[in-house]
Amino acid sequence: MNNHASPLPVVPAIIHARCPRCRRGEMFTAPMYGLKSQRMNTTCPHCGLTFEREPGYFYVSMLISYAMFVAEMITLAVAISVLTGGSRNPWLYIGIILITGVALSPFNFRYSRVILLFWLTPGLHYHPEMSGDKYTSDK
Repeated sequence: MNNHASPLPVVPAIIHARCPRCRRGEMFTAPMYGLKSQRMNTTCPHCGLTFEREPGYFYVSMLISYAMFVAEMITLAVAISVLTGGSRNPWLYIGIILITGVALSPFNFRYSRVILLFWLTPGLHYHPEMSGDKYTSDK
């Protein structure tokens, strides 16, 4: 029998905002869209990883969120133009883009942090041995 835990796939871990080191612990305390505000766990409840690597670490995620917002809004403006046959009414664009921007804010907040931790943090890698059921942060 193998003592190592089988590797957990990365895509479901990203979609469900799981810890990048063990891919089991939840990064956030509440659902993305809900009555509770989005708060991030300080540490991974499964492996004990401290998510905020240093003070002010998540300021970088604001830049990622901004880039996501710009990409979403450009895509939306092109889609509006195509669907309306090139409407020149600026209030149509402004209204739809602002409403969509507000609606996507929780998504951008959450996934900008997920992107930062999974892809843009040097030295933070997946450790399959920490994803097993018997692993606790007390080890």
